[in-house]
Amino acid sequence: MSGRINFLKARKIILSALILIGVFAGGYYLGVEGYKAEITKALEVTFSRQVPADKNVDMGLFWETWDIMTQKYYDKSKLVPSQMVYGAIQGMVASAGDPYTTFLPPVQNKIVNDNLSGSFSGVGIEIGYKDGRLVVIAPLPGTPAERSGIKPGDYIVRIADKAKNLSIDSSGISTSEAVTYIRGTAGTKVTLTLVREGVKDPIVVEISREKIDVPSVTLTWAGDGNNIAVVKVSEFGAETKSEWNKVVSEILGGDTKGIIIDLRNNPGGYMQAAIDLASDFLPMGTTVVIQQSGNGSKQEYKSGSLPRLEKYKAVVLINGGSASASEILSGALRDNKEIKLVGDKSFGKGTIQEPIDMAGGSGIHVTTAKWLTPKGTWIHEKGLTPDIEISNLNGGAEDVQLNAAIKLFQ
Repeated sequence: MSGRINFLKARKIILSALILIGVFAGGYYLGVEGYKAEITKALEVTFSRQVPADKNVDMGLFWETWDIMTQKYYDKSKLVPSQMVYGAIQGMVASAGDPYTTFLPPVQNKIVNDNLSGSFSGVGIEIGYKDGRLVVIAPLPGTPAERSGIKPGDYIVRIADKAKNLSIDSSGISTSEAVTYIRGTAGTKVTLTLVREGVKDPIVVEISREKIDVPSVTLTWAGDGNNIAVVKVSEFGAETKSEWNKVVSEILGGDTKGIIIDLRNNPGGYMQAAIDLASDFLPMGTTVVIQQSGNGSKQEYKSGSLPRLEKYKAVVLINGGSASASEILSGALRDNKEIKLVGDKSFGKGTIQEPIDMAGGSGIHVTTAKWLTPKGTWIHEKGLTPDIEISNLNGGAEDVQLNAAIKLFQ
């Protein structure tokens, strides 16, 4: 989850890491007296090899490897200093063993930022990691991925793109790398090899990329009297709050009997957006989510506005594609108001990432804490179990989960 919230303590830790990154990137002590090494004439770059006084680390092996590559590798045109530095930084960040803590070179960082802005070109899937494997969290509604039959929980084992001369096994790559490979210009194609539980053979899907521009909040009406508001929240992005406010105005202006919040296949996004939506159902000052840092200290985030929808009965729909901010909202409404959850067990992502933009357009997403529901439950890799557990079997025309939610208003 990418919640753009400043965490002071986390920034202090990150600042220390960035100092080490500066060693890799070079130039931190550029111009300071110290041993300088000319890499090669082809590279025409010098980097300071002086280690900051407060860092007790031996960088000799790093520079020895750098020299071997730049002196002996047969094709010097393939050795781009900036890419070598980015690769070193990515390896350092990956050493934490957390798939959600990643360094993003400029191209990948732009892709991630475009995704949260709500407009990009691709196939329309949100991906993450489960059991150490790259997995589909959810296909976005109305996108090529959904039309191709991709489902939440599908494991992506191979990504291929003939135009890019690319065919890569997904094991060992980060989510940001996978996004880079899957994204592309509208009209081009990418082929994904999927493994689906219960299906014997791998599923190979060729998908044409399109411009993806999906509203994050939509409203439909259901029930015998057409007076049950079904609010589909597909993600928690930059436009979610404004889109939510428009929907709330329609709900308040109609003869509304109740509200179904449909968070199925919602992979998350900004944590603050989830807090904003929860605030419309909970009394002001109610705890929505608890952040727990690595040292055990806790901070509560509370509802911060008057609850415009507090008087309405509500039900929440979730499934295996409901992750992160979706789980924050679901957990907050159930813990505080005993609002029932209907559907399948949620994805189970209980950590918080802070995205930081860095020099040259690059960025880093750092897991700064884990989050707990208001009652102190950590759902990471466990998910939320619905009060009414029911599956939409075989993808039939009947939405049995939605029908089960509607029956709760009768």
